[in-house]
Amino acid sequence: MAYFLQQFANAVPVAALYAVLAFGYAIAFSVTRRADISFGAIFAFAAQMFILFADYGWNRLWLVFPAALALGAAMAVVFGMGAAMVTGRYVMRPLAFSSDNTVVVAALGVVLVLMETARLASNTRNLWLPPLLSRPLDLWWDPSFPVTLTVLQMVNAALMAAIVLAGHLFLSRSGWGRRWRAVCDDRKAAELCGVDSGGVFLAAFALAALIACLAGILAASYYGNMDFGAGLNFGVKVLFIAAIGGYSTPILSALGGAAIGLAETIWNAYGAFLWRDFAIYSALVLLLVIFRRERAIP
Repeated sequence: MAYFLQQFANAVPVAALYAVLAFGYAIAFSVTRRADISFGAIFAFAAQMFILFADYGWNRLWLVFPAALALGAAMAVVFGMGAAMVTGRYVMRPLAFSSDNTVVVAALGVVLVLMETARLASNTRNLWLPPLLSRPLDLWWDPSFPVTLTVLQMVNAALMAAIVLAGHLFLSRSGWGRRWRAVCDDRKAAELCGVDSGGVFLAAFALAALIACLAGILAASYYGNMDFGAGLNFGVKVLFIAAIGGYSTPILSALGGAAIGLAETIWNAYGAFLWRDFAIYSALVLLLVIFRRERAIP
């Protein structure tokens, strides 16, 4: 019993990460209905910039460690948002409402550019952060098998949940959220009512990118590293994860992401690790086939 509770606790930070990524992705996807794997690349790029500049602040500028982390976080947002706005304005906006294949190819190009930029900036070195806030906190005390999470795991999960909640409230209660919903429901009708669909797309892309940058900083602080190929991996994974909850409602996408995080962690605990991705992706495809079939138009 204690082992199962520990695995359930271990799923909390993973589920929170997948939830916030699915939430951010759904904000941009709902406008265009075009698969865009560049979101995962922005997430990984921000995480890599966080680690790179934290290392630079510590080893080159001789900053105290909290200041080096603050420098890394600030530069991660600056470079991540900069890359996102260039991508959104000059790559995705002209193609946003074109064919699906065009967007996929353009997004793949963005992924490759950001991956190589991060690799060259760090001289192909894998930089690691030291363990942060690693003191364990007892959630269930058992002399033979205590259930614990570290301080950082709990802080990260709380912050990611707060990002999802704040984003949901903003979308549901703000004037921009109503315009965003109008464009998501019917872009042409929204334009006839005076809504700038291109501007809404850029704002949605920027909001999604900000969420990706914040998630990248939190993920890098937890894992300590972000591989150069993580952009493509997370880009594809988030695309499938967000689909489980439904792209049209970001909060449901977040819940779907949390469910996948829980399933992935439980599989790691009880199943063969080498078969994890195969099992998870197969289940995702099966669920999409069952629940996301296109309705016939009479």
